[in-house]
Amino acid sequence: MLNVDRLTLHYGAAQALRGVSFDAEQGQITCVLGRNGVGKTSLLRCIAGQQPASGGAIQLGGKKLGMMRPDQRARAGIAIVPQGREIFPLLTVRENLETGFAAIPRRDRQVSSEIYDLFPVLKDMLHRRGGDLSGGQQQQLAIARALVMRPKLLMLDEPTEGIQPSIIKQIGEALKYLRSKGEMAIVLVEQYLDFALDLGDSFIVMDRGQAVLSGPRGSICDKDIRRAVAI
Repeated sequence: MLNVDRLTLHYGAAQALRGVSFDAEQGQITCVLGRNGVGKTSLLRCIAGQQPASGGAIQLGGKKLGMMRPDQRARAGIAIVPQGREIFPLLTVRENLETGFAAIPRRDRQVSSEIYDLFPVLKDMLHRRGGDLSGGQQQQLAIARALVMRPKLLMLDEPTEGIQPSIIKQIGEALKYLRSKGEMAIVLVEQYLDFALDLGDSFIVMDRGQAVLSGPRGSICDKDIRRAVAI
């Protein structure tokens, strides 16, 4: 589904990504791990087109993304749930969800009842402003907004950050359900290691802008992952 080949990224003279390569398969969760500042968020932003790559290639479903703008990549099926959620605080829950319509054809512009099944609290708060929701509810809204886009690739940047345990569990169950449908590839950037280890089908541990350990579950053990993250 997603193929990232020797991806490099610079911010001026500083190099954020150093030849990162990995595949994210449809119907699987690929976890990107590592300490703060090692390039995990930069990797997602580069895939989404929010930062132009310095080198390397990105393909989605065999199609090269090349110089495609972020909006074009969204229409191609890439959805990102950013760190910090970035919902619109003055818009209602319904209006926040409907911002996802911009990336899909007019005939598909409706919020699936499945989204409310995954996150029932949103259905009860459709007319509340996004800024009035708790942090956990805002995170659910951010994920739901991405799902409105009917993505082929769903990328999440630390969705458990600052979230209470009950909602972390709900988010985990939602991701397991989405994986079981086999309709999208999921890339999860996560600091909460136990959460990632519970969900991941494959893992990439990053350090200083490069992948220092990678492979599918079974080819590397949890102990090796924990050791690589701690380095």
